[in-house]
Amino acid sequence: MTVFCTARQLIIRTFFVTVLLALVGTHAITATAGPRDQAKRIHERIAGVPPSPEVLDTMAEAITLNEQAGAVDAAYTAMQDPAFYDVTLKNFVAPWTNEAMSPFVPLNDYTATVIGMVRDNHDFRRILYGDILYVGNDNLNGISAYSPSNNDNYEDLERSGYTLSDENVLVESTQSTLNPELPTGATAGVITTRAAARAFFSAGTNRAMFRFTLLNHMCNDLEQVADVSLPPDRIRQDVSRSPGGDSRVFLSNCVGCHTGMDPMTQAFAYYDYQYNADTDPDGELGRLIYNSVSDVDPETGTRVVAKYHINSTTFEQGYVTPDDGWDNYWRSGANRRLGWGDGPGSGNGAKSLGMEFANSNAFAQCQVKKVFRNVCLREPSNDNDRSKIADIVTKFRSGYNLKTAFAESAAYCRGE
Repeated sequence: MTVFCTARQLIIRTFFVTVLLALVGTHAITATAGPRDQAKRIHERIAGVPPSPEVLDTMAEAITLNEQAGAVDAAYTAMQDPAFYDVTLKNFVAPWTNEAMSPFVPLNDYTATVIGMVRDNHDFRRILYGDILYVGNDNLNGISAYSPSNNDNYEDLERSGYTLSDENVLVESTQSTLNPELPTGATAGVITTRAAARAFFSAGTNRAMFRFTLLNHMCNDLEQVADVSLPPDRIRQDVSRSPGGDSRVFLSNCVGCHTGMDPMTQAFAYYDYQYNADTDPDGELGRLIYNSVSDVDPETGTRVVAKYHINSTTFEQGYVTPDDGWDNYWRSGANRRLGWGDGPGSGNGAKSLGMEFANSNAFAQCQVKKVFRNVCLREPSNDNDRSKIADIVTKFRSGYNLKTAFAESAAYCRGE
């Protein structure tokens, strides 16, 4: 599938959403369509293209025999169309991979890994902690070998015309095998992909990785989780305690985000994205680096990367990051509402922090809500919608297979 077709598909979907919302507001349309119309809508919502006559017959028959269960079965049939992987999932995931949240980016290791995990029915929680990576099969004509220093493998794959639905085209591997910088214990699913590192570990203070993981996989931005009631003892030296000379700004604003964020962002203390800013200002040829046990950063004297000590004179009495040990202060206070569940609560490194996020109620709810919006082309807006979201979350958590959310959402919205 070419980039042009992918962009066109997204534009068509966006136009359809605009027209739909203009016509019906935020309320669901009564399911009055017949089985064939419902089947066609399910297929178009799932795959973005109409079904073949044979597939339409199969889906419509399933809906006729058992309306609700048959609609779910029909949705799974629609997911067998390669366009579900090549278009729908790519457009669904691509905005998670960059700070601009743009879908108009090339296929990369982050997007490909999520697509592969959905295709192969993996426990979706592993996107935040697994030693897993999907790559293009470089034994195929025109596909470059995977490299931790460029995106050629994935861009070749996107241009090739091969479908990502084929397990002989998009192949499962491990990050620790393909990236010599990463031991298994340092891998954390999409967090430690090259695309995520380029977007969220380059420059800055690694807080961007925390913010966008929270936003993309917990459906909360920092303003929504700000809590000024927690202790500020882990806030780093680079945060002024008197912005503009007024300490009240820190106490009423800055502290709300940093008291929870800084203790957890410590999990990324050994990670950086390395590139030559002079010759490669966009970091296209950079790579993720990780300070292992034998590595010492010359600026910090420890495994902690230098960016954790920048602007240390802003507030010298602030916290000096000694290692990658993290703690979740949000298990107390207002953010207990995120439902932290069976996560570890504290630990070392990105993998254990990913487990903390992935085992929360907020993670499961976020995945379902994102799928619902993508498939139903609207926000959940009434009690019936909210009840259905809760039901889908329960079913999703029974095996953490994201296809469950797609199938159940498409079946629910089939008459709209």
